[in-house]
Amino acid sequence: MATTLEKGVLVDLTRCIGCRGCQVACKSWNECAARPTRLDGDFTNPKELNAECYTNVGFVEMEHEAMLERWFVKNQCMHCKDPACVSACPVGAFHKTSEGAVDYDAERCIGCRYCMVACPFNVPKYEWGSTSPTIRKCNFCADRLATGRPPACVKSCPTRSMFFGSIDEVTNEAERRLRENPGKYINHIYGRHEAGGTQWMYISPIPFEQLGFRTDVPPVKLPTLTWNMLGSIPVKAGAIVVGLSLIAAFRNRGASEHSQGKEK
Repeated sequence: MATTLEKGVLVDLTRCIGCRGCQVACKSWNECAARPTRLDGDFTNPKELNAECYTNVGFVEMEHEAMLERWFVKNQCMHCKDPACVSACPVGAFHKTSEGAVDYDAERCIGCRYCMVACPFNVPKYEWGSTSPTIRKCNFCADRLATGRPPACVKSCPTRSMFFGSIDEVTNEAERRLRENPGKYINHIYGRHEAGGTQWMYISPIPFEQLGFRTDVPPVKLPTLTWNMLGSIPVKAGAIVVGLSLIAAFRNRGASEHSQGKEK
């Protein structure tokens, strides 16, 4: 059962204007590098989350009653209440905070990428271009939550398309909007039950599958299913994990010695 400390966010897709202010705020707060990208007609830029982009806004165009409609969808980690990535990580690089964030310690990462396989929302991303790669993803601005502040993306939104509060407040607000605006939204709070429930939830005027959401995520907690799947991996993979652990330890030691040398 959720505690009063746990936070959540409700994303109202009728309010998002696609300004990408959340993308800019996220990059700024997390000190992520900006890379050249290219538009090719649909305006989603970058096309998907990556190791330097923890949130993006998808542009979805469709015809409805002979009219061209455009919808905007903010994407980021859903922060599952019982995260599959946490249970899948063999070295404890992921952990769930008391405020509800799924946070991540890159120094523990061994690059096994089990989290990428386990996540039902395809969120964790690997630093493919790095010589010492780790996993990167949205961490719900865990440092801000710990001091009572909302995530940077929520703070930056000019249309208040994101409602931030305790997980109970977020659920109640979603229910209220559906109840008081018949016909404005479909009768589904995405994230309330998917994967056993998530800290981020969405309400929408059109079916979620039309907006690119995964609608085949089961309404159950996924860690048990995750371990059943990982259990089918050959025992030899254990040797790989040990080897990767040694590589990660050597890499981290080298990085530490390099930083200490700079400080002298």
